[in-house]
Amino acid sequence: MSQHLEAFRRKMEQAGQSEAAIAQFLRGLELVDQGVDTSIPEATIESARDLPKVADLDVQADPALLAQSVVIKLNGGLGTGMGLAGPKSLLEVREGQTFLSLIVRQLEKQEQSLGAKGRLLLMNSFSTSSDTMDYLAGIAGGERAEEMLQSMVPKRLVEGGTPAEWTAEPSLEWCPPGHGDLYATLVGSGKLRELLDAGVRYAFVSNSDNLGATLDPEMLTYFAQSGAPMMMEVTRRTAADRKGGHLAVRKSDGRLILRESAQCPDSDVDAFQDIERHRYFNTNNLWLRLDVLEQVMDSHGGLLPLPVMTNRKTVDPRDADSPAVIQLETAMGAAIECFEGAAAIVVGRDRFAPVKTTNDLLGLRSDAYRIDPDGAVRLDPARQGRPPVIDLDSKWYKLVDGFADRFPAKVPSLIDCEALVVKGNLRFTEPVTIQGTVTLRAAGEESADVPAGTYADCDQLV
Repeated sequence: MSQHLEAFRRKMEQAGQSEAAIAQFLRGLELVDQGVDTSIPEATIESARDLPKVADLDVQADPALLAQSVVIKLNGGLGTGMGLAGPKSLLEVREGQTFLSLIVRQLEKQEQSLGAKGRLLLMNSFSTSSDTMDYLAGIAGGERAEEMLQSMVPKRLVEGGTPAEWTAEPSLEWCPPGHGDLYATLVGSGKLRELLDAGVRYAFVSNSDNLGATLDPEMLTYFAQSGAPMMMEVTRRTAADRKGGHLAVRKSDGRLILRESAQCPDSDVDAFQDIERHRYFNTNNLWLRLDVLEQVMDSHGGLLPLPVMTNRKTVDPRDADSPAVIQLETAMGAAIECFEGAAAIVVGRDRFAPVKTTNDLLGLRSDAYRIDPDGAVRLDPARQGRPPVIDLDSKWYKLVDGFADRFPAKVPSLIDCEALVVKGNLRFTEPVTIQGTVTLRAAGEESADVPAGTYADCDQLV
């Protein structure tokens, strides 16, 4: 092992990181050092076609499978992009209901329906663990949630290639490794072996901010009967998804793979963005056979050979003059290429409703979505699978505090909204209904209240 790699190993060992996490990270560093080409040219892939659709499934749910399953929620995010200082999953979705409380309700309702017990496992980060587990201890059913802590990995100095040091704030020497860390965390925490010893064979994995992603009994049964080691939920790309990654088939071995924009050569950008050619994107809802996962990782020395992505930043992201660093990340869904016989299934957009911005939050809190009795958050059927397109002025609405100030009461009715654009410092204090495509503009920089009423297919100055 090179001197540089040994320095990274020592740093991670001293920080108490697991051997699985260390091995996964060092493999990534070696790939970077070797200059491995991670691009995926168009000539090496084929379009993913003829995938099964969840709407066409004809299976009878097997209640016994719930006791052999675990729901894993990725819960490491603080929501800093929205101005949150704590876990995004503690954000209120509706009155008194958070992402986490709804996740707990979802599993409880499944158990009541199927007459069996399931398990809930959160992959928390060091930043979210304490707040998350304290909150769960205070709500009904929350005490049953288990946790494992995702890894943290060192930032690497661009100049010199050594681990970054930043004595002013040592925590900035570290970064999260991306949600591809799921696999190393399952092994390193001992949870994978614990689950298998308890008879758990199937895992449903999704992001905690995606309340459309529930453990569907019919889909679980289909997955179990298929024999596939992994199944990815995908949905149709739209024009808004042109720049996002897509599913494809690798010609050399016929395996399903994910291709991200960073892996696309410049000469292939047009093909990458062709949503008819490459129709499907990953919802980050995954189904895993845990026994097969263990076997595959064992065959690769305790890790998964995931593609590695590099991000160039500064060690202190708030200080552009601080030393330049490289952060290594892996993606959970990229593991699909590691499993022979892995599958994908096409789901509706209602199983993909993540909240990454306050635009998403407004849609989720509106009547365009409904909370079903089982705790799942779904688009209202009147939407026909199409969420409203929302663009709030980032100067005023980007952060949750500013958003809350401008929506102090009930949010507008968006059930008949195609698109809503808000420009300027507008407050929604009265009942407002948006229909069709609407742009609302503030006349000046001062705060203005949007008058009550219905706004339909208009571009209006307030």
